[in-house]
This record gives sequence, structure tokens and C-alpha cells, in this order.
Amino acid sequence: MMALMAVAIPFATATSADAQTRYVRSGRVYSTTYKRPNFYQRHRNIINVGIGTAAGALLGGLIGGKKGALIGTLAGAGGAALYTYKLNPKTHRYYRVYR
Repeated sequence: MMALMAVAIPFATATSADAQTRYVRSGRVYSTTYKRPNFYQRHRNIINVGIGTAAGALLGGLIGGKKGALIGTLAGAGGAALYTYKLNPKTHRYYRVYR
């Protein structure tokens, strides 16, 4: 039973100890947990450029065949990169969750 508990307890914890900050102030214990950004927030730039590239390749392929797909791929990747990195840059926001 002890071996089972020794294996199960680390997997049952909700967050790691690195993600929490504990401090004591005037007799009260405060705990701060930082919420991890979701998959899209972490990889937003790559996802946006990939979607733009695929859309450009699809439209270029429908309009101009193989050569049009290549041109559409380049145009879609360029437009998506311009949008992602210059027009709508990523801002890092960290939220605290108090418990």
C-alpha cells in the first residue's frame, strides 16, 4: 500500500511546487499560483503563420495550379507573418490566481 501511495501522490498533485509562492504576513499564509497559458497562447505566432500559409496555398492552387500554389504559399506566409509580428504583436500577460 505504501508503494502505491508513493507512486500515486506525485501524479495526483494539481500543480508543481515551482508554480506556487507561499509567504506569511501578519499570521496569515498566502499562496499564489500562476496559471499556465493555453496551447494557442504559447504557440500563437507559429499557428497563425501556418494557417496563413495553408490558406494561401489552397487559394493559389485553386486559382493557378501548382505554380499558383507555390506563389500562394509564399504570399500567405508573408501576409500571416506581417500580421502576426508587426500588426498584432504578441503581448505577455501573466495572471495570478489567488486561492
